[in-house]
Amino acid sequence: MKPVSSPTDPVVIAQELVRCQSVTPADDGAQAFLASLLEEMGFKVTHLPFGPKDAPTPNLYARIGTQGPHLCFAGHTDVVPTGDGWAHDPFKASIQDGRLFGRGIADMKGGIASAVAAVARFLHSHSLHGSISFLITGDEEGPAHYGTKPVIEWLSERNDLPDFCVLGEPTNPTVLGETIKIGRRGSMNADITIYGVQGHVAYPHLADNPIHRLLNVLNELTARKLDKGSEWFAPSSLQLTNLDVGNTATNVIPDAAHARLNIRFNDCHEGKDLAQWIEGVVARHAPKNEVKIAISGEAFLTQPGVEVDALKEAIRDVTGLTARLDTGGGTSDARFISQYCPVAEFGLVGATMHKRDENVDISTLEDLTQIYFKFMERFGL
Repeated sequence: MKPVSSPTDPVVIAQELVRCQSVTPADDGAQAFLASLLEEMGFKVTHLPFGPKDAPTPNLYARIGTQGPHLCFAGHTDVVPTGDGWAHDPFKASIQDGRLFGRGIADMKGGIASAVAAVARFLHSHSLHGSISFLITGDEEGPAHYGTKPVIEWLSERNDLPDFCVLGEPTNPTVLGETIKIGRRGSMNADITIYGVQGHVAYPHLADNPIHRLLNVLNELTARKLDKGSEWFAPSSLQLTNLDVGNTATNVIPDAAHARLNIRFNDCHEGKDLAQWIEGVVARHAPKNEVKIAISGEAFLTQPGVEVDALKEAIRDVTGLTARLDTGGGTSDARFISQYCPVAEFGLVGATMHKRDENVDISTLEDLTQIYFKFMERFGL
């Protein structure tokens, strides 16, 4: 990998990051490249591999300064697989008609590049009066077991938590400056298995049809209106994602039936309470059952305040737009950070993320760099 002559140029940094084929869980030199840039800028860099010794997750934490206020830029260098049918090499980082193409440029190597470039410019033009850090993981697109979660816990144990964190996820649907995410819904999956007694359809009294019991369970679960929404969140949503019996015969009552559902829930609920509700409904309709529940994250909200206002003002200065505060979409690593410090998400336009020929307008990389720069000024660094 060639050295970057100008760490203040987000396009050059983004291209080098895209050329690292860091399809999760691989890293392919992405974090080593970032570490070299940050060390040149005076950061103390700590590599934090967590997880199995034979295949640890690469994580990086870097900090410059020892005093407050402490601002952290967070992100991930891993990307999703490319798939087929690209018109542009997904790891060449080519530029055509003013757009930079490559897997992960929107989600979210471009956001990391803009943050690094903004910090480089800031340190060159300002005397630092606080601290700046980077929390970069290689396990956001994967299971997320050994990435941001253990790193933020490590920071907490060291009393090194930031006062505020900006996560550079691609929050804007179509135009840079549209949306800041100040929260996310919680998410949980439930796998439900109902056991019955197999038998001939002509002799139902000798069998116990688990499908009938499962339908009663699902009817009750889907009939409940979980809530009406809250100040910053839309109503919670329960969606069935799979039904499976595996029965190919037309004259046999099966001995088991399975269903899977997902709930995206707002701040009216906690995952454990929804889990107890599901387990109770299942038990009432089907004493012989197995319920497996996985809560991937709780709902969280960063209340709008001085920092969020400063980010909105920085966005308005550069783009002329007044960003909308939002809590929609899927989950992100902000769910882990929010348990320890306030966090807001703002990055590039995400219209092409996870798609073939993922790309961004190169002018937005510069604009995002300027937004982060102005935010650091308003943050009091």
